[in-house]
Amino acid sequence: MNVAPLGISAASMLSAVPAQRCPVSSGQLLTACRLAWEQGGQLSALWMTDDRDRQRGFCLRVLLRDVDGFTLLEHVLPDERARYPDLSPIFPVANRMQRSAYDLHGVQCDADDQRPWTWQAAWPIDRFPLRRDFEASSKWEPGQEDYPFVRVSGDGVHEIPVGPVHAGIIEPGHFRFQVVGEKVLRLEERLGYTHKGIEKRFETMLVADGYRLAGRVSGDSTVAYAWAYAQAVEAIAGVTAPPRALWLRALCLERERIANHLGDLGSLGNDGGFAFGLAQFSRLREDVLRLNRQAFGHRLLMDAVVPGGVAGDLPDAGVQAMRAQGQVLAREVHVLRNIYDDHAGLQDRFRACGEVTRELAAKLGLIGFAGRASGLGRDLRCDFPTPPYDTLAVRSVTHIGGDVAARVAVRFDEIFESLRLLDLILDGMPGGDICARLPETVPSSGFALGAIEGWRGPVVIALESGANGAIRRCHPHDPSWQNWPLLEHAVIGNIVPDFPLINKSFNLSYTGHDL
Repeated sequence: MNVAPLGISAASMLSAVPAQRCPVSSGQLLTACRLAWEQGGQLSALWMTDDRDRQRGFCLRVLLRDVDGFTLLEHVLPDERARYPDLSPIFPVANRMQRSAYDLHGVQCDADDQRPWTWQAAWPIDRFPLRRDFEASSKWEPGQEDYPFVRVSGDGVHEIPVGPVHAGIIEPGHFRFQVVGEKVLRLEERLGYTHKGIEKRFETMLVADGYRLAGRVSGDSTVAYAWAYAQAVEAIAGVTAPPRALWLRALCLERERIANHLGDLGSLGNDGGFAFGLAQFSRLREDVLRLNRQAFGHRLLMDAVVPGGVAGDLPDAGVQAMRAQGQVLAREVHVLRNIYDDHAGLQDRFRACGEVTRELAAKLGLIGFAGRASGLGRDLRCDFPTPPYDTLAVRSVTHIGGDVAARVAVRFDEIFESLRLLDLILDGMPGGDICARLPETVPSSGFALGAIEGWRGPVVIALESGANGAIRRCHPHDPSWQNWPLLEHAVIGNIVPDFPLINKSFNLSYTGHDL
C-alpha cells in the first residue's frame, strides 16, 4: 500500500512477507483505511498495547492487507481518556475487535456500539487485563452478565436461544435467532465463553518458549500458529531456518489442512443426513492423524514447529508411508466426492443454502477457504509465497457459488491440491539441518510479523520482544474473527434446521477467537 501520497511515512517491518509500519494521526488512520478499502484491501487485525511504561500511553495497531502486502498503522493515544475513530463503517469486522480492545485495555473508540465483547463478568468491569498494572493473580467471584441482544419485533416473530452449552461435544457459543415460522430473520452471536487469558500469559514467557502457547491458541491450527510465531521470532533474532526445516513445515501444514477438511466433509455429510459420509471421512482422517503421530510424535503435530526450524526429522520410512497414504487418500476421496456429488438428498441440502455472494464477501471481509468459495481468490501461499511455496506453484482453489455446496467443493479441491503439494514436497525436500540455533540473547524492543495461510485462512502473529528475552506483547489473530460475522448473514432467509449445516460449512474456531 502506497501511503506516501497521504503524507504518511513508512518503514519496512520485520516479516517473512512484505510488510511496513506507519505511525499515523487520527485523521491519517481513517484516510489510510478508506484508501485501503477503495483499493480492495482488507482489515487483517486490530489490537492495542499498553505502552504507558514507555511514556507513550496506549498504541492502537491496525493491520491492513492489500496486493502489495501488509501495512501496520500505529496510532498513539496519550491515556485511557483519549478516543480513536470508529473503523467499522469502513471495515465492518472492526466492530468486535474494537469492543474487545476496550474490554482488555479500557480505551474506547467513537462507535455507537459500546457493548462488551470479551468481557463476560469474569473480572470486574473496571479492570482491564492487558494493562501493565493488572493483577493477573487476583481472584474474583464471577458475576452475572446481562448482554443486550438486538431484537426483531413484528407479527409472528419469535426468538430461539441456542447455547452456549450445546447437545454435542463442541466449544461454547451462544446463538440468538429471530425467526418467523422456521425462517431466520436475524442471527446474533455471543462468543467469549472460552476466554483463557492467552495474551496475558504470553507476557510471562520468554520469546524462545512462546511457540508452545502459540501452537495451542487453536488446536486444529497448531502448525499454522507455531509457524507464524516462529517466523516472527526468527525475524527478530535474525535467524533463517534451514531449507529442510521449511519444507518439513510445509509438509506438516498441508497434512493439517487435509486432516481438517476430511473431518469437516464427514460432519457435513452427517448434518445433511448422510451418516455414511461421516464414517468414511472419519476413517480417513484417523489414518492421517495416526501417521502424524508415527512420523512426528503427535496426532495434531503440536510442537513439531519450533523457532529456528522443526523439532524432529522425517525418517525414510515416514516418507514412504506418506507417499503410500497420499495415493490411498487421492483414490478414496475421489470416490467419496462422486458419491457426494451424485447424492440427490445431500445436494438438495447443500445447494442455495447459506449463500454468501461475492459482493457481500468482499464488503464484509470474508477470508480463507470460505472467501475462496465466494470468488475471493486470496491465499498467502500464492499471493506472498515464502519458501518452499515460492517453488511449489500453489494453485488457488476458488468457486463462485458462495453456498454450502461451494464450500464443500472448495474443501474437496483443496484436499487434492494439498495431496499434489505433498508429493512435490516429498520429492524435492532438500537434505541438511532441521533447526538453526537461536542467539542466547534475543534483541529487546524487536517487533515482527508472522503470517501463514492456515486451513481456515491467514493466521497472523504480531510479536514484540522485551528485556531479558521476554515477550513484551504477542497478539495472535485467527481468521475466525473476520468470518464469524459472515455466518450471521449467511443464515438469513434459511430455515432454522439448516443452521448446523451452514455453521459446519464454515467451521470457525471459538477458542482462536476467544483469546
